[in-house]
Amino acid sequence: MAEGLATDRVNDSAQIGAAFGRLLRGAGLDVPVSRIVSFVEALGLLGVRSREDVYWAGRSTLLSDPNDVATFDRAFAVFWERKSATGIEVELPPISVTLATDAAEEDAEFLTGDERDMGPTLRVRYSALETLREKDFAECSDNEITELQRLMMELRFTSTTRPSRRKVSSKHRTLVPDLRRTVRRALATGGEPIRREFLEMDRRPRRLVLLLDVSGSMEPYARALVRFAHATVVGRMRVEAFTIGTRLTRITRELSSRDPDGALRAASAAVADWSGGTRLGATLREFNDSWGLRGMARGSIVVVLSDGWDRGEPEVLAEQMERLHRVSHRQIWVNPLKHTPGYAPLAGGMAAALPHTDEFIEGHSFESLERLAAVVST
Repeated sequence: MAEGLATDRVNDSAQIGAAFGRLLRGAGLDVPVSRIVSFVEALGLLGVRSREDVYWAGRSTLLSDPNDVATFDRAFAVFWERKSATGIEVELPPISVTLATDAAEEDAEFLTGDERDMGPTLRVRYSALETLREKDFAECSDNEITELQRLMMELRFTSTTRPSRRKVSSKHRTLVPDLRRTVRRALATGGEPIRREFLEMDRRPRRLVLLLDVSGSMEPYARALVRFAHATVVGRMRVEAFTIGTRLTRITRELSSRDPDGALRAASAAVADWSGGTRLGATLREFNDSWGLRGMARGSIVVVLSDGWDRGEPEVLAEQMERLHRVSHRQIWVNPLKHTPGYAPLAGGMAAALPHTDEFIEGHSFESLERLAAVVST
């Protein structure tokens, strides 16, 4: 029977794939993340007990240039602790391979006596943080959500601007003269307006409005997205946050504290319909009537974070999305289910909202929220 990989303590295929991909990059091969993902999927199907299975899984998914086979063989021989008859003849000293995260500092005390005698140890590191950025929020533990919150606090939106009615002094020649400043300067030159001053339209940051669905169908994602809303409120000017479910609740004040735990406790106490039903059309109507059309949504960027499941009439949601679209600058719909293979926006609410949506993007991971930040900032 073929020998197994030297990863008895860490046998997760994702960690093995990330480690081997990092080793190949260190050997000079161009291995993009997409090929590593394919390699991990292959390991999940084949397992890691057979050297030949792992070798051909890696060679078929990680390589694109036949000239890289020799380098791949040498790297694989290093990665595989013991050699077996597979037709690969690589003369290398015995090397032990261990996996460790970037934060771990494991010493030789973890190794058994036999492992110490095998020769030099190659420490293949993988980044747990890099893996976490791509992980689905629904699969994250509480500790991982806490770590993601730290990343979200570092996420910054570049505020887009809109023209204001106010005029400010301009350093350039415009069509609007600044008579007051021109006359004041003329007093110093005997009343002669030697230097004329001009005005230009001021620009103000656009308001960002977040409408977060906290219904039962969004429960796996709401715990991460509400942390994203908190990071946005404290990290960007002119942000308003609401929850939508069976009712509309404004949580901007609760999320304005820089203490994440305190802000989340305050928001939880304020929202009475966590994990309840979904009435997107009715709650959007309430937002339009009470807040949006009265000024909050005018010229703003409106982001709806929802899976689109609605118990109400789709016509009501379509009507309210159209009303909101007429006054807002842009409407963005963030759906955590969009990344699912074979997904199609067939739910009644989602199908009704899409014609009135400028951008339809994913929202299942931190990486997708980074794309959201880029879309909002353009």
